[in-house]
Amino acid sequence: MNAPLHRRELPAQRCHVQGDGVRLQAYVWGKADGPTLLLVHGYPDSHEIWLPLVSELAADYRILAYDVRGHGASQAPRRLRDYRLERLANDLEAVIRALSPQQPVHLVAHDWGSIQSWEAVTEPRIQPLLASYTSISGPCLDHVGHWMRQRISLRSPGALRQVLGQLLSSWYIALFHIPLLPELCWRLGLDRAWPWLLRRVEGVHGLPPSSTQRSDGMRGVQLYRANFIRSLFSPRARSTRVPVQLIVPLADRFVRPQLFDDLPHWAPSLTRRDVRGGHWRVLAEPKALAGWIREHVTRMEEDQGVSKPPAG
Repeated sequence: MNAPLHRRELPAQRCHVQGDGVRLQAYVWGKADGPTLLLVHGYPDSHEIWLPLVSELAADYRILAYDVRGHGASQAPRRLRDYRLERLANDLEAVIRALSPQQPVHLVAHDWGSIQSWEAVTEPRIQPLLASYTSISGPCLDHVGHWMRQRISLRSPGALRQVLGQLLSSWYIALFHIPLLPELCWRLGLDRAWPWLLRRVEGVHGLPPSSTQRSDGMRGVQLYRANFIRSLFSPRARSTRVPVQLIVPLADRFVRPQLFDDLPHWAPSLTRRDVRGGHWRVLAEPKALAGWIREHVTRMEEDQGVSKPPAG
């Protein structure tokens, strides 16, 4: 462990975890003997996006977070293929085995953190390490591929409208696949404009500014380039026995609620919670989110008890 990190008067222990070929920066807060939460951030964020939620929960839980490869203080791979979902799932597994080797974690993830966490949640060898999964605004890309195929096969106007609507909401994904253009936008000032955009477009106030916003935005587009096309056009069957709490912001501009309608097929132990708000709003106003996590974790702890993950 290195010296504590002080931000918003909430100390965190910082530590390095060896991921799948990269060194990850991880953080630990809270009650040492409490149930363990693991928070995974999305794009273009770092672990700092979770600080308001950490402040709500640290008194009762042991909380882990880490900067996803290419973000924050974690190492950035040079090769595109090193951003693929399987490498990201291996990173998540490494964090759990290093920081919670004797206790399964309650996984909480947002946006791309949720997308990549689905890879781990549907991986049989990792499932015993997970007590539950709370997914916010980030579907499994394989599930999306099956969802699109099923609706296109129906050839009904309503189903085709759903597909077209989601494609329009995902316009930015096509932009991210244009070589050099997204990186140029971040270099030319998108990092400085990002808090203003969140306020203007999402109505979000109070999220902590990221000290690595520019590099997070520039490197993070590799997540899209390495995974979207191959996952959507060649989707795999990805199921899980992990209990899932799905939080669906009904005003999400990027991930439409109907995208999760088929999820009970893949995650039979599913609790869905439709909530008011947009893509980042549930993180900017964390009291409600903290309450939903408390409720879900308490129920899981009561129903399942605490089991030990297998040795590495």
